[in-house]
Amino acid sequence: MEIILSSTKGKYLEICSMFDLDNIHETFKQFSSIKEPLEAKIFAINESISSHQLSKLKNHLDKININSLVIYSNNRDTILSGKSLKIDSTFYKEREIKNKLLLFKSKDKDDVLYKGTVRSGDRISSNGNLCIIGDVNPGAIVSAKKNIYVWGKLLGIAFAGKTGNKNASIASLYLKPLQLRIADVIAIGPKDKPNNYYPEIAVLDKQTIIIKPHLIENKN
Repeated sequence: MEIILSSTKGKYLEICSMFDLDNIHETFKQFSSIKEPLEAKIFAINESISSHQLSKLKNHLDKININSLVIYSNNRDTILSGKSLKIDSTFYKEREIKNKLLLFKSKDKDDVLYKGTVRSGDRISSNGNLCIIGDVNPGAIVSAKKNIYVWGKLLGIAFAGKTGNKNASIASLYLKPLQLRIADVIAIGPKDKPNNYYPEIAVLDKQTIIIKPHLIENKN
């Protein structure tokens, strides 16, 4: 089990691995003086955690001003234990949880590769390019300082060039987002369904976001 602590402003404070729930007091003691609300995310991959163990962990987290606690697990017993304590608990496949955890651990890397579905409520950001192999569902937000590539359906919100890069682009196999943004230009997604026979790309053209076929030239 791995626990990620962060401030509500998104600043990461700690990523810690927990193997012994009977000796967790010292792990969180250093955060007891922080007054601002904190968030905790528990990643439990192939682990069955009882409600008693989670209750003990929650008691320690409550002492350090945790106002948001969520559990991601591929073990149904762990999910049931979390729900019995009224903890926000979501079942994900093993690969999806590893992808989520990888995003936190690689937050300082420029480019991000994410494999799997980006679900409603998820937020994925990259300091470089962002490549997603999977769908971006409505309610999800993806952003990057450079380009965004979605090898699947883009149905949520996408923001490329978030530091002002007007040469950034957003490409997808199925481009029908709720909203597109490139640098400081925002556009509502197209009402019509895209043509399924080719990928499309959104780019800036004279302060207007346009969508066009994303064709790969054959140089042979």
